[in-house]
Amino acid sequence: MPGMKERTPQLRWETRTQTPLLGLAVVFGIAYAVPIVAPDAEPWVHRLCTHVEWVVWGAFAADYAVRLALAPAKWHFVRRHPLDLLAVLLPLIQPLRLLRLVATLLLVGRRARMAPQITLTTYVAGAVVGLMMFGSLAVLHVEREAPDGNIKTLGDAVWWSFTTMTTVGYGDHAPKTGLGRALAVGLMLSGIALLGVVTANIAAWFISRFERDDAQERRQTELLERLFREVRELRAEVARLSSPAPVPPQGEASTATGPPQGELPTAPRS
Repeated sequence: MPGMKERTPQLRWETRTQTPLLGLAVVFGIAYAVPIVAPDAEPWVHRLCTHVEWVVWGAFAADYAVRLALAPAKWHFVRRHPLDLLAVLLPLIQPLRLLRLVATLLLVGRRARMAPQITLTTYVAGAVVGLMMFGSLAVLHVEREAPDGNIKTLGDAVWWSFTTMTTVGYGDHAPKTGLGRALAVGLMLSGIALLGVVTANIAAWFISRFERDDAQERRQTELLERLFREVRELRAEVARLSSPAPVPPQGEASTATGPPQGELPTAPRS
């Protein structure tokens, strides 16, 4: 359309790939959760889930490569998206499923923030739920086989994640391994940041609601005052129109030049 700014090839690519990549992220979540929730599943199920994880990570890595190729300034693109590059390189350091999880979460978060149809509230709520669930799965995967660990079931892991993210920390469940404690530190910091955003959004909603109510109340007050003024003006006008006309006092000389009414004019004397 005339007058609209033409979209760049990079922006067109990002718009077209948002929905497919977010769908692949859901597939990744299922593939990551199945081996942890069902550790006794058939070996081919575990292999399939591992392949799916790598395929999803490869799709996000290919997306980053295409966006880099379409960017007009390559070095500027790399400097503006350091987390995207880190997420692509993390799984290549060593074949840990946890690194693939962190990388995919970073890439999914980036694409979700870019989607115009996803509001901040929806993104934050989804991030809180996703972080809690994936944190639970990750700590369960790490701590379940620990000799002195007390996080043995998915329920224990979800309860631990919830108390950790909300900084309550009852202490009934806690990670014992070094990797589990590193997960706990990441979950604490992320949970504090996300819950701070949630609290700020709730406070902003209440403030905007109060301001809207105050503005409506002011408009109603101004309308009532205007109506009262109009009623007073109408009453004054009615009182003025209904008052009798003033009568001149008796005995006052008439200003008319003709003879009094009922008398005939007399002829002049010679």
